[in-house]
Amino acid sequence: MRNFNMTALLALCAQLCLGQAQNKALSIPDLDDYKTLKCDFHMHTVFSDGLVWPTVRVDEAYAEGLDAISLTEHIEYHPHKEDIKADHNRSYDLIRQYAADKGIILIKGSEITRNMAPGHHNAIFLQDSNPLEATDYMDAFKAAKSQGAFIFWNHPGWEAQQPEETRWWEVHTQLYEGGYMQGIEVANGRSYFPEAQQWCMDKKLTMIGTSDIHQPIQTDIDFSKGEHRTMTLVFAKERSAEGLREALNNRRTAVFCQDKIIGEEPWLKELFKNAIQIENVDRKGLVVRITLRNKSDLAFTLKKTAHDFNFTYFRDFRIEPQCRHTITVRLAEPEERGAIDFEVANLLVKPGKGLDFQFSF
Repeated sequence: MRNFNMTALLALCAQLCLGQAQNKALSIPDLDDYKTLKCDFHMHTVFSDGLVWPTVRVDEAYAEGLDAISLTEHIEYHPHKEDIKADHNRSYDLIRQYAADKGIILIKGSEITRNMAPGHHNAIFLQDSNPLEATDYMDAFKAAKSQGAFIFWNHPGWEAQQPEETRWWEVHTQLYEGGYMQGIEVANGRSYFPEAQQWCMDKKLTMIGTSDIHQPIQTDIDFSKGEHRTMTLVFAKERSAEGLREALNNRRTAVFCQDKIIGEEPWLKELFKNAIQIENVDRKGLVVRITLRNKSDLAFTLKKTAHDFNFTYFRDFRIEPQCRHTITVRLAEPEERGAIDFEVANLLVKPGKGLDFQFSF
């Protein structure tokens, strides 16, 4: 009896562990013409100020179903340098083949780590990180640009560097106008920076979201509660490093931070449309019931907007991941057709504004 119980317990543990691992990989729909790639372009290991070996970052990404990562070790900050002596390319070189074997696209990157201004910036798609080590910060940016790097401003609202307000400095104008800035982190970890979203919209910069993870991911993210790391959703023509770069250059991204997805309206509208399937519309008298299915692992928060007052329906409605829901619409008088208008409040097409959408019947 004891052996049977132990066997059953081990089997149960195996099922639970397998289920937990499977739940880490999020199902997010593709767009009509683009693949949705889940990416994290800002993380650290013991080769700068992180607390894990580089292979751990690959294993974490694989378990979470990420498509691409970049280890962006600090150029100027190496608290473990007495124990780990290596150049700035070493963490990438160690896992290049390991990542390829697991199907993870590995992008070479580094973090230019300076006081404000200019603050911290990631340069990804580098060929060699070593030339970024320079006394003058502009020499570091020039070295990155000369290699064709994609450069983005990290955590612009970080209170350690911007304690009073999230400010765009004159130095950032110089970087932007000189071609040394192609994107900005709109979200870093659990922090969302609405000012950065507006800057990206105004200046035609690419929106980026990252974990900036230093410790083991499971110590920061509770996957059992459905949490996930902050990431960039890249809408690419193909699943490759070249496909990623083309999409980043053309600003086809959205930022997934906690329950929010932040991005430009065309991409968010198509993402929502492809996540939600209208399965049935049932009309009986003055009552219409719309049955829909959420095919994704995303949750959506709906809020009623300006609408036809002949139709009565929800004020607020939450569409849960991988669930079916029925929306009931009551008509004041018979209508051949109609629509319910709402805002998807957690799909932010601009600061403080969700995506406008409607279901027709």
